Amino acid sequence: NVQCGKDTLVLSQPQVMGILNVTPDSFSDGGQFVQAGGLIDPEAVYERALAMVNAGVSIIDVGGESTRPGADLVSVDEELARVIPVIERLRDLPVVLSVDTSTPEVIEQAIGLGVGLINDVRALSRVTDYRVLRESDVAICLMHMQGQPKTMQAAPHYSNVVHNVMTFFQSQIEQCERAGLCKKRLIIDPGFGFGKTLEHNLRLLHNLKELETLNLPILVGLSRKSMLKGVLGDLSDEQRVSASVVAAVLAVQNGASIVRVHDVEQTIHALKLFQSVEYAP
Repeated sequence: NVQCGKDTLVLSQPQVMGILNVTPDSFSDGGQFVQAGGLIDPEAVYERALAMVNAGVSIIDVGGESTRPGADLVSVDEELARVIPVIERLRDLPVVLSVDTSTPEVIEQAIGLGVGLINDVRALSRVTDYRVLRESDVAICLMHMQGQPKTMQAAPHYSNVVHNVMTFFQSQIEQCERAGLCKKRLIIDPGFGFGKTLEHNLRLLHNLKELETLNLPILVGLSRKSMLKGVLGDLSDEQRVSASVVAAVLAVQNGASIVRVHDVEQTIHALKLFQSVEYAP
């Protein structure tokens, strides 16, 4: 189990993290909560979050910066303006609230509002003062990314992608422990699609269990990603959902404890069926 602020995330069975992007430009769901003038509509976000809670998610992940391939950086003020009103509106929902950010100012304000998980695609590389994290009891997800979103898919290269990702996590875990962050607060995400070719992604998914030697929960995000199109060709919306759900089940089968998804209800149904078969007497 992982302590996430006031909540405990039970990992004896796979948990579903619902994606809630409050951005105008995320690759799959950008712009759906943006009002005229570019402001985020917290009530529309709340309705979507409530639907995810009712479907059975354990975590809602709020993101205010698109990290799709080619994405531009977002200013601190812009990210705060997108994320903080949403966190304030969602903070009383009966799930773990996560913030998908690398920005120290967002991390600090989100922790102050009771967020239980910091989901950082840059693995705390922007954090220079660990005090706020050290003095909190939030969980932290460290993701592997080669390069930066703007250019990460230009020419990703690894000598051995599984070994390189493993070595990266070993280094980041040591850095966190030196900074006074207990290892049991950490979650790792291999970062599918973040500076990786289709071959790299497939090899990582196939060998995901190798990351279990780090003795940390594994979070996987494959939902609607381009690697699915790389295998199956151009997909309709309906096909993209079904492919994403299958990918989530494969990730759990290969060792993931948490799957980060757009299509929460379909994924939860699939995982219930998978578990019923997996643990049948």
